[in-house]
Amino acid sequence: MKETIVTIPINDLFAPRDGCPLCRMEHMLEEQYCQYITGDAMMEPSVRVITNKKGFCHRHYSRMTQVGQKLPNALLLETHLEETLEKLLPKKAGKPDKKQLEALREMLDACYVCELVKGDMLHLLATVFAEWAKGNEFRQTFLEQPFICLHHYHLMMTAAMAKGGVPSKLLPAFHADVLQLVRGYLESLKKDTDHFVTMFDYRSKGQEWGASVDVIERDIAFLTKEKPEAGDP
Repeated sequence: MKETIVTIPINDLFAPRDGCPLCRMEHMLEEQYCQYITGDAMMEPSVRVITNKKGFCHRHYSRMTQVGQKLPNALLLETHLEETLEKLLPKKAGKPDKKQLEALREMLDACYVCELVKGDMLHLLATVFAEWAKGNEFRQTFLEQPFICLHHYHLMMTAAMAKGGVPSKLLPAFHADVLQLVRGYLESLKKDTDHFVTMFDYRSKGQEWGASVDVIERDIAFLTKEKPEAGDP
């Protein structure tokens, strides 16, 4: 793939032949935003208005405390807690306010980083679709990936079928390439899991565990999104 400002991140993300490339993409974006939120954006009024209202999910709060200093995290929490007290909880007990409870539910379901990552994932996937459609060396690089996890299979194909995704005449071929990475890996997981289970049968005594030795961890990563450990590059 010819290097451009748009394609450089895609080249970098698909260069390794290790795990799910979309998991790498998501992890890269999460790291960038967690550092941004606790760094330059922490004193941006327009950002603080949104973070005060939405807050973050547990995973991203945890990552922010790992990549950011204590004071920026405390300042973010201070104003978010203040807004929660003022707008989402009644001043005193009485008849519950349904609108207030609904607003609280919306806040609990929200995460500023998750929303940013979701939007950027779709933008990057648009570049993936465009480069794949050219039929150049990127398509071969795409097919050389070990697998695409189940979560990102759903995300990728949903985006591919949406407006601005993969052209309809190319969609069957694209789906075939993606399915090759997903179903092929899933079948190998099933085979290794079957072997793992049979190794607990007394009749398997003396046989080799082979590739099944770490299959439980690989099963979970495939089914729930492969997440690099905190602190990994």
